[in-house]
Amino acid sequence: MFGDVMLFLASFATLHAAYSTYEHLSYLKALGRPEGSLPQDIVFEALAALILGIVGSAIRTPELREVTWRSEMKHRSAEEQDPRLSFTTFAQRAGILQTPSAS
Repeated sequence: MFGDVMLFLASFATLHAAYSTYEHLSYLKALGRPEGSLPQDIVFEALAALILGIVGSAIRTPELREVTWRSEMKHRSAEEQDPRLSFTTFAQRAGILQTPSAS
């Protein structure tokens, strides 16, 4: 739940920083000075939103699962396994790969 709140705040702060940037650039354009740097408060707000978003998404992610055969077999029975998965034959493709002889 805490991660959800952080992600919401990060989204809101990002949108607010974008709107503030638009307003600032519109103000500069009205003054006839289209070039200029962004105010520090907008930059800090965008960086804070980035940090909140990273921390919120890291908190919200589910716990990682083990990806070994042993951990998978804890949840499955031997009857659910297909014994033929590891057996593959390429004999049917052998005719396609051979080129005809030029005799």
